[in-house]
Amino acid sequence: MNEEYDVIVLGTGLTECILSGIMSVNGKKVLHMDRNPYYGGESASITPLEDLYKRFKIPGSPPESMGRGRDWNVDLIPKFLMANGQLVKMLLYTEVTRYLDFKVTEGSFVYKGGKIYKVPSTEAEALASSLMGLFEKRRFRKFLVYVANFDEKDPRTFEGIDPKKTTMRDVYKKFDLGQDVIDFTGHALALYRTDDYLDQPCYETINRIKLYSESLARYGKSPYLYPLYGLGELPQGFARLSAIYGGTYMLNKPIEEIIVQNGKVIGVKSEGEIARCKQLICDPSYVKDRVEKVGQVIRVICILSHPIKNTNDANSCQIIIPQNQVNRKSDIYVCMISFAHNVAAQGKYIAIVSTTVETKEPEKEIRPALELLEPIEQNISDLLVPKDLGTESQIFISRTYDATTHFETTCDDIKNIYKRMTGSEFDFEEMKRKKNDIYGED
Repeated sequence: MNEEYDVIVLGTGLTECILSGIMSVNGKKVLHMDRNPYYGGESASITPLEDLYKRFKIPGSPPESMGRGRDWNVDLIPKFLMANGQLVKMLLYTEVTRYLDFKVTEGSFVYKGGKIYKVPSTEAEALASSLMGLFEKRRFRKFLVYVANFDEKDPRTFEGIDPKKTTMRDVYKKFDLGQDVIDFTGHALALYRTDDYLDQPCYETINRIKLYSESLARYGKSPYLYPLYGLGELPQGFARLSAIYGGTYMLNKPIEEIIVQNGKVIGVKSEGEIARCKQLICDPSYVKDRVEKVGQVIRVICILSHPIKNTNDANSCQIIIPQNQVNRKSDIYVCMISFAHNVAAQGKYIAIVSTTVETKEPEKEIRPALELLEPIEQNISDLLVPKDLGTESQIFISRTYDATTHFETTCDDIKNIYKRMTGSEFDFEEMKRKKNDIYGED
């Protein structure tokens, strides 16, 4: 244990495992430890079901109607992968895809006036959708064609809009889109959680809608993917990558102290021994004094024995409740997966509701979502962010996973930490496995 490492990583959450994988592929000597006996940290999938009951202090053991305990893998953080998003790109470049199997989520739905509607995924669906009237559809189609043709490098595609200056509000005006369509576009396609984006330059929103459309185009039913056996498989896949490149892993290691000398990290003490390092990556739970709370997320895990009503009996879906529809500042999300993904017993469905907490009574805030389901269980967690960038101390802290239902913000955090650690911009090429993997694999 008394060795010198380039990087020590504490916590095996997805952010930590991806960074440890990249650092190992780039020839750094990495030691990765976790105080828990399982992988995944905050982004773990809990199995068997008995462990989930213990974790949330639910008295007794799961009823027999829940089937076998080990058929369950329940995510603590509900998210899907955008089919054309950054995480899928990371998985492809590092070839971690070979350790995982994915399924396309069956549909995305949006809440309007107390009902849920399918987010159209084909032109035919869009024309038949009762989300908007006929004239609205024409204007909306025109807007989507504009977005599809938009190219940051070709000003001829701007049609009088300055992507760095024109606000999104003005772009909506230009296409004469009504409030319902704006809600739907900003929240179900661009996947913003609040309406702050309306007064910001439009290029980011246009790129988000492009990402949605391109992700949708890959598989057709929805833009989202989900791994069999739960999201806990993702950090484990990247941990394997790190191990292939010589990374050392230790689970169940209590961390006694992070040793800092002259303001800079020099090592970590565990079970009386010290491992030295030049840089440290960790999740907020290992450095409570170096993070600040910027909000709270409430997440409620609901176990159902039926698909969600009005979703066409989908065995997986996402429902977005735009904040305007329920007089809130931020959206409420529902992620639903089921036995079809090997995360629940036969015939069972897991729906996880999440949102940013805005009041003293978070349980009331998510009622509109729970009315669409049958509630069982709930859980509140704090949203923590690092207080400093780590350039002095060389301690790089990841952000808590937010209420979004995809991994784009997590990937932004990974790229950000990478830049702070190495001083250079993140480059997907750096993640490519070397042709001559010295550790070889079938």
